[in-house]
Formats: sequence, structure tokens, C-alpha cells
Amino acid sequence: MESLDKDKAIASLNRILEYELAGVVRYTHYSLMVYGYNRIPIVSWLRTQADESLVHAQRAGELITLLGGHPSLGIGPLLESHQHEIGAILRESLVHETESLKHYYELLKLSENRSVLVEDYARELITEEEMHASEINKMLRNPGDVKAFQQG
Repeated sequence: MESLDKDKAIASLNRILEYELAGVVRYTHYSLMVYGYNRIPIVSWLRTQADESLVHAQRAGELITLLGGHPSLGIGPLLESHQHEIGAILRESLVHETESLKHYYELLKLSENRSVLVEDYARELITEEEMHASEINKMLRNPGDVKAFQQG
């Protein structure tokens, strides 16, 4: 088994940490901007996503320090489209989740057959993030549509 390049793994984990922290801000902001009849369940769902992003950021930070690194104080990209209709919020969320997944796959590639701990972490979070992206995809479909939503 090859050894893990800790510097590359720490850099990858810091990008994950920053993206997850951006998710906390993004989902919290979105939860404040929802209006209309379905507000309460949508706000609840968005705040749950913000909480989940914080847990993911904390886990990434713990791995960074375990590997001897320093967690970043940065935050990933935050785009404000000023479109607060729920469909726009969900489409932006899907883009964010898709980008986030790329960072977890990068970490998996760096850790495969090099660190069971980091590899298992990456696989677990990939599974969670793919399920989350799939959930958003289902929310973007019209009732009765079976075919996956395609970003335009």
C-alpha cells in the first residue's frame, strides 16, 4: 500500500471544509428567503441541510487536524443570484452539491489504497452527497415525472 500524501490530502480536505461552510451560509440564507404556502416545510428542510453542512465541515476539520494540518478559515464560493423562487433555490443547490461532490471524489482518488480512514470517509460522504443531490433532483421534477431533472 502506498502512503498517503498528507499535504495533498489536507489541501483537498480544506477545499471540502470551505465548500461545506459555504453550504451552511447558502442554506441558511435560502431558508430566510422562502415565502408562500409551503414555507414551513421548505424552511425546515433547508435548515436541516445547513446543519448537515456544518457537521460535514466539522468532520473535514477533524481529519485535517488528525493529519497534522491547519483548518482553513476560508469559505467556498457564495453566489447571490437574487432569485428566491424555490425552483431557483433548488437549482442553485443542485449546482453547489454537484461541485461539492467533485471535491470528495478528488479526496477519494488521493486516498484510495493509501489510507483506509480517509478513503472510507470520502466514500461515506460521497454516498451522503449523492443521495442529497438525488433528493434535490427529485424535488425539481414535475409531479409524475420519473425521468431525472436535467440542469439547463
